[in-house]
Amino acid sequence: MAISSLNDVPTVALAIQQAVAPVFLLTGIGSILAVLTNRLGRAIDRMRRLNEMDSGSLGETGKREVRNLSKRTLWIRRAITLCTLSALCVCLSIASLFIAVQLAVDLSDVVAMLFIAAMLSLICGLASFLREIALATQSVDSAK
Repeated sequence: MAISSLNDVPTVALAIQQAVAPVFLLTGIGSILAVLTNRLGRAIDRMRRLNEMDSGSLGETGKREVRNLSKRTLWIRRAITLCTLSALCVCLSIASLFIAVQLAVDLSDVVAMLFIAAMLSLICGLASFLREIALATQSVDSAK
């Protein structure tokens, strides 16, 4: 028993080496999620302040800002959902990698598909984030 587990150490070490890059990807996605949640919080706080104002004193500019904030929060929520889905796919690909090593089965197709899904989700999440930024800067540009 001890001899076979010693022979498995290089295999597990290789799996750990292969999992390092996705773990760093998780760190990056976590940072993106922190930025997104911060932006969502700011948009929600601004929306609350505008909603607390009297609708008569809000004016057309305020109503336009409320509509813009609604669009922005929608895009931020999409970005958060997609980036979270990306992180989950990365976690599942790492778990699949270790399961494959432990059970000595070929899950390379599963790992590849999960990683591709993670990248596609991340790309779509970043595109949603880019759209939210465009909406935010549009309101600043129109104020000039």
